Amino acid sequence: MADNIETSFQAATDAGKINGAVICATNGNGTFTYNKALGERTLLSGEKKPQQLDDVLFLASATKLVTSIAVLQCVDDGLLSLTGDLSSIAPDLLSKQVITGFSVDGETPVLEPATQPITLEMLLTHTSGMAYDFLNPTVQKWSAKFNAPEEGKTRPLEKSFSYPLAFQPGTSWMYGPGLDWAGRILERVTGRTLGEHVLERICKPLGFADAQFYPVTREDMRARLVDLNPSDPQGLGRAVLGGGGEMNLRGEGDFGGHGLFVPGIDYVKILRSLLANDGKLLKPQTVDDMFTDHLGPEAAKGHQVALAGPGGIFFGVGTEMGMKRGHGLGGLLMLESVEGWYGERTMSWGGGQTLAWFIDPTNNLCGVGAIQAALPFDMATVVQLKQTFRKDIYRKYAAWKEEQKAAA
Repeated sequence: MADNIETSFQAATDAGKINGAVICATNGNGTFTYNKALGERTLLSGEKKPQQLDDVLFLASATKLVTSIAVLQCVDDGLLSLTGDLSSIAPDLLSKQVITGFSVDGETPVLEPATQPITLEMLLTHTSGMAYDFLNPTVQKWSAKFNAPEEGKTRPLEKSFSYPLAFQPGTSWMYGPGLDWAGRILERVTGRTLGEHVLERICKPLGFADAQFYPVTREDMRARLVDLNPSDPQGLGRAVLGGGGEMNLRGEGDFGGHGLFVPGIDYVKILRSLLANDGKLLKPQTVDDMFTDHLGPEAAKGHQVALAGPGGIFFGVGTEMGMKRGHGLGGLLMLESVEGWYGERTMSWGGGQTLAWFIDPTNNLCGVGAIQAALPFDMATVVQLKQTFRKDIYRKYAAWKEEQKAAA
């Protein structure tokens, strides 16, 4: 029998491998819902409380979808364009050079000019040439030599992600801080913070207000932070990231690539709005464009190399080699349907090591699964549970549809 959410997650909780989970899924019109809070969280006082659906989650990289929507709203508003010139808005971004290695002595970086400008589309699809330094040895060496963080000091994203490009813009694919830069571009053209924009243009139309970038200062939200426990007193998201969390501690301002905190029951409202294409967040044609593959031939080859490489287990977010996959304006994109599971045009991504989300327009289903891991982190268990969520929610939806058919 295939793993199911109830037994698998309860067994992992009973074994102390996770603390619990928040799982929310629905279809486009909300007639099917699956909302479950499992396990318990520990407060700073040591008091244990049952997990609740409105507990505040650290989204980590699931922030990127929210930032994508926010930036695309600026496109809808005529403030930005996907492929237009950003030189007047982000000269610091467009002056970046490509690092190809280091000199013979190993001390001097070898840089070459970018052959084409970075566009907003590239930032949203990880094809701009910017790669997280920990994913590229050459960029990592540059960062260690020229941009090492200072203990106890925060830095804006312009300083945090000041390293050079790993490849020529548009010619490959690698996961990186493109969404952080996109969020900063939004701030420059709107004159307000990314957090303010998210509250006004995303949360308000969908009827919720619990969203804040790190640090979470609202006491009503802090009291529900699932990571606010004796192992993470600053609410950095250590369990979500599998340990660490320093990137939140070192950042200054709203980081559109990883910094947002939102309850799961509200995050699924964002997924459902895109699934239904209800016009509350974006123009219908813009949503359709999100679910279109935006990788050119060269970038697509680079994407396939990344999926086949060591990071493929993360970049593939539960999909497998041999499946046809591209990248939309928000996440990995399925280019074919898989029997009994993801349909063509399913978009998915995750957050840290523990959170997974998907939107499947073909099968009219979306969901978010947020595992509340225990520390020390059990990677194998968390990977298996995320896949159980991704697969079993489809079985539950199919069973629900059969029940509806029988009742009719």
